[in-house]
Amino acid sequence: MEQYLIGHITEFPERRGKVFRMGELELALFKLSDGTVKAVENSCPHKQGKLSEGMVCDGHVYCPLHDWKINLTNGIVQDPDEGCVRTFEISVDGSGNVLLHLDGVKSKVS
Repeated sequence: MEQYLIGHITEFPERRGKVFRMGELELALFKLSDGTVKAVENSCPHKQGKLSEGMVCDGHVYCPLHDWKINLTNGIVQDPDEGCVRTFEISVDGSGNVLLHLDGVKSKVS
């Protein structure tokens, strides 16, 4: 598994989205009120709204276009809507560095 340093925990505003790009991959990252960082693809499955621009509440992000509620842990769109977004493993080390973990990605981080 490849891991990439994507910033320091202090660079992530609480409950606001931050965009991270790596090649064709575009992620929306969110620091929750408990300090954990979650990462999902930055595109709603409904109309491709930028999830990084959505509101975050109770471990979910709300798509800014049509208010679809998406779980930040498993990527599942909540009822009554349907769908899923890809999620990504994130960790924070003892120094506060935020690390993205990816399988089989051979691309330069930007």
